Formats: sequence, structure tokens, C-alpha cells
Amino acid sequence: MISNQSEGQEVNLRHLTSGSWEVSHILAYDENTHSVYFLSSEEGSTQQQLYRVSTVDPFHRECLSCALFQSTCSYYDASISPQYQNVLLNGRGPGIPRTTFHRLSDMTKHTTVEANTVLRLALKNRRMPKWERRIVQINDFALRLELIVPIALDESMEHPLLLIVDSAPGGQAVSERFSLGWDSVLVSSDSVIVARLDGRGSGFQGQRVLHEVHQRLGTVDVQDQIAALEHLVRLPYVDRNRVGVYGKAYGGYLSSLLLLSHSSMFQCGIAVAPITNWRLYGSAHTEKYFGFPARDDHKYQISSLLRNSTASSPLNFLIIHGTADATVHFQHSAELVKLLSGLNVNYTLQIFPDEGHSMASSRSQHYLLNSVLTFFRRCFKEKQVVVVPQTSKEYD
Repeated sequence: MISNQSEGQEVNLRHLTSGSWEVSHILAYDENTHSVYFLSSEEGSTQQQLYRVSTVDPFHRECLSCALFQSTCSYYDASISPQYQNVLLNGRGPGIPRTTFHRLSDMTKHTTVEANTVLRLALKNRRMPKWERRIVQINDFALRLELIVPIALDESMEHPLLLIVDSAPGGQAVSERFSLGWDSVLVSSDSVIVARLDGRGSGFQGQRVLHEVHQRLGTVDVQDQIAALEHLVRLPYVDRNRVGVYGKAYGGYLSSLLLLSHSSMFQCGIAVAPITNWRLYGSAHTEKYFGFPARDDHKYQISSLLRNSTASSPLNFLIIHGTADATVHFQHSAELVKLLSGLNVNYTLQIFPDEGHSMASSRSQHYLLNSVLTFFRRCFKEKQVVVVPQTSKEYD
């Protein structure tokens, strides 16, 4: 949107972009050419491309990066030079990340700054997982679902399923960014299928999807995850008896809600630094979604994890939290443990003394990842049915 104001008279506003996609970053404005440079998801909600739009009628808009490296890159970050002559493009995926230098007057000519050769060689002979992205229709919304599956998926067999929930409302779990994390280890080594959903409340799909969770976090976002799970367990190669869930922060809030209110659908779950009571979270975030606590307390109560837990059966539930977490204070997990104890629900609590939200020390990170992998491997291990041979007994 631009505004023109002449001598304090009338203000004229014009929209430069519109549609069910988002402008993620405004990079620069060149006064000489009347051009705005920005990053957006216009080509698709999983992509991020570099655009230029004129502020002069007819407001011509063009994608500067869409035709570059099409087979390997569709998600970019960018930095514009101070004189608006050059741009540094950081290709984030889906291929191995690379950084290139371009002239804005001719984007096809470029210099490679970083090709990540070491990483390319390291992965050259590795069996990498396969990423699949699809659209699922949930409550009149076309939502993005991502599956990470073994490269040689045997569809005649049933595989365990791990649902990973995004860590913040307005975030993006499904994108074309390159990523190799602990979940990729489970896929490649243990034939686990990993799923992520950008449900209602997620970003980069327009304001309608984003604002669906306003004043009702923990309702429609949970419904979308359950609907996606119901879709997935109908696949012939997914084992509905081996389903787990993982989340951190807001994702930990959702994973806890899913596990505690729909325990029959999950065999195990992990919540890392879960938000359990929104009144205990940062007011800059919570008031955006719920309003002022003194005036809108009932909205906080509706979305409180502590008031929406109905589990009464034994759970395979691991809670992880650092005592020095300044983002989600340890009190959140303490309140959750108090609730679970009152409900007589089984849980395991793993505490990291003096660690913050990101578990900064390498030793803690290594221990955390080992704990997560071990937990899910034990959960997904196929139960062996022991057949005890019957012997006949003669009684006198």
C-alpha cells in the first residue's frame, strides 16, 4: 500500500498487491525507479520469491527469482545493495542451499558466492528421505500437508506415523526450505513417516487462514490436526496403532492437548516447553489473540490446557523443559505436572537445569536429541506377540 499526500490536503491510498498470499519482507524502495522490492509467497504458500513492483500506474509487478535455478530453488532470502544495483540471493531450498550475487538489471547473470560443496559431497551417497506435499480439504479450507517418507517406501507394509506441530501461531511448518533434522533420522533409519500440517492459524496463506484462531487458540487448530490425522491413518501404509505427536512451545501446547483430549488416537507424545496457561505467557503475544486478561478472562480460560484435559488412562507422555527458559517459563510445565498428578495420569518429566528455550549448550542439545529419538523408537517398536504353547495336563 502506498499513500500520496500533497500540501497536507487529501491522502490517496493505493494497494500495490492483493490476493490470498502474503508479503513476508519489504526489502527496499528505489526512489529513482519508483520500485519496491519485496519477498512474497505469490507463487505458492510453500515458496518465497523476490519481486519488484512499480509505485507508478499501472503498478507493474514482476518476479525476479522465479526463473532462476527452478529445479533446485524456490525459497529465497535476499539483501538489496544500498544503491539498488545488486542483490544477494540466499537460496534456502528445496535443494541444498546456495548463495548467489546478481545485478538487478539482468538477474540471469550471477556469481556463486557459496555453493555448499562440502555438504553436497557429504550427502552425495546418502539415502535421503523423500518429501511429499499435498493439499487436504478441511472445513472448506485447502490446507498444506507435508509427508517425509523413506526413499524406498514399502507401501505393502504399515509404518509408524509421527505428527510434528509448528512452534508458533502464524508460523509455517510446510515450505520448500531445505531441512535435515532429528525427524529425518527416524525416517531414514526407522522407516517412520513424518507429517506436518499448516492448519488454520498458520501463516503465508492469507489473512483468512491466519485469523481463524483469533480468540480461540486450541480449538480449530486442534480440529485441523485431528482431521489431517484421520486422513493419514486411512492410508494403507500407515499404522494407526503406532502414532506419535511432537511439539515445542505453542506446538507443545497443541501436542499436549491432542494427547490429553484424544489419547485413543496417539500412542505417545513429547511436549518441549509447552504453554499450558496463556495468562503465564508474554502479554505482547497473548493480548493479540485473547485481549486484556482483566476484561477477557473467559477467553483465556477456554484456551487453557489445564481446563481442557480429559485423559484418565495411562499415557506415554514425555515433558521436557529448561529451568532458565525465559520464553516459556518453567511454571508452565510445573502446572501441567500438577494437573497430571491430580488426574492420576502417567508422565515422564525431563528437566534441563539452567538451560533456556533453545537449549544452547551442545551437551544439552545432544542429550535432548538422544532422548527424543530413543523415546519414539521405543514407542514405535512393534509389539511382539508371544505365543505360549498349550500343554495338556492329566488330573487324577
